[in-house]
Amino acid sequence: MRCDIRSITAQCGDVTPGFVEELRRRLGADRVETEPDAVEAYRHDQWVVSILRALERRAPHPGAVVRPRTTEEVATILEVADAARVPVVPYGAGSGVCGGAVPPEGALVVDLRAMNRIIALNETGLAVTAEPGVIGAELERWLRDRGYTMGHFPQSIDISSVGGWVSTRSSGQLSTKYGNIEDMLLAFEAVLPGGKVVRTRAVPRSACGPDLRALFLGSEGTLGILTEATLRVHPAAEACDQHALAFADVHAGLEAIREIVRAGWKPAVVRLYDPIEAARNFTDAAPDGAALLLFFTEGPRSLVTVESAAVLEFCARHGGTDCGPDPVARWMDHRNRVPSFESFLERGIVVDTIEVATSWGHIHDLYEGVVAALRAVDGVLVASAHSSHSYTQGTNLYFSFAARPESMRDAEALYFACWQAAMDATLAAEGTISHHHGIGRLRAGWMRRELGSAYDLLVTLKRAIDPNGIMNPGALLE
Repeated sequence: MRCDIRSITAQCGDVTPGFVEELRRRLGADRVETEPDAVEAYRHDQWVVSILRALERRAPHPGAVVRPRTTEEVATILEVADAARVPVVPYGAGSGVCGGAVPPEGALVVDLRAMNRIIALNETGLAVTAEPGVIGAELERWLRDRGYTMGHFPQSIDISSVGGWVSTRSSGQLSTKYGNIEDMLLAFEAVLPGGKVVRTRAVPRSACGPDLRALFLGSEGTLGILTEATLRVHPAAEACDQHALAFADVHAGLEAIREIVRAGWKPAVVRLYDPIEAARNFTDAAPDGAALLLFFTEGPRSLVTVESAAVLEFCARHGGTDCGPDPVARWMDHRNRVPSFESFLERGIVVDTIEVATSWGHIHDLYEGVVAALRAVDGVLVASAHSSHSYTQGTNLYFSFAARPESMRDAEALYFACWQAAMDATLAAEGTISHHHGIGRLRAGWMRRELGSAYDLLVTLKRAIDPNGIMNPGALLE
């Protein structure tokens, strides 16, 4: 088979019995599995299309699964795979929604879940070091028991891993205060194709050339395998305050957020739902047809008092009316509970979310453009959005759609029609096609339009680090 990265790669080969035997000889027989039952779970991640293909028995079969426990074992795996030109797909917790961990037929899956140690906490320097297989919720509980937090709360925190966060440039629900994963990564250890181990040092800042952390932030396993990450932490917050505010429409709410962050305030949560999502998620919390903003601030008690008053004042300027704290408490309690994509597919409905972002000058066009484009696709039942991550330069919009194909044979075509409409409308509004879910195999076809002339630079980087093209072929790049 040929890896699907066009001219970037050399010829790639499938896993063979001889290759498996070599891995078992060097790692131990118990580390490598090829039985159908053992590899079945690795045929998909949480991407809707990969789930649909798995349900219809159309998903590709990996050739083998290997489970390393140390950096040295990862180095051995990549040395052997590179020599044999076998494609390698790093697999964390399998929670990605863009197909980044979906293996090509016959590929080697490297399951990193056994590398799940929390190595050290530096209480003076406020940093924690962990292996890539550590699950986010477990790390946060471990930190909380010691009086700290990362402040990183993706909706997938219970089922996503540290390595996955770095690989996809993850964002958490409290990012407006604490930043995104790129703001938290201080240092890393990784293994490159061929088995070379590289490490950086955990310093607060360095002016020693290009920032090498960026090589693995968002690289989605296409340049190597992350084996250790050192991340910023914070003392647990002393106090908090929360309010929900209703606005006449989504545009008034967006303007309130723009002025809040422009003035320098950084509430942990400033989350705006359009009228459709406000009615769906917060019945009776706001007047009919209103947009709803959830506001949550935490930190030192004196900061919380001042920041809360400032945010409420900005919201009042744009017609926001206080609906009390209950909607925020309800969201905090249920924020990570979502129905599975599979449950919708079983009812003949295709659903997905599309998170994009743009500058404040284009945000209103982005909202109107993407919602209209989705609703124009034949079969779409509903399209809506909320804003959940804001910056002084702009904000993200997290679109949701539900569509009913005439037949489930048409489900995949309808799904991609929705994505095509949303991506075209996003790029037309000067937006970025991904804010925090990454690229995977789903968005790879739009990367050239996204990056423009910089696309070839990414190709050059890939070719230089992975000349044989074995690392996660088909993800990130076409």
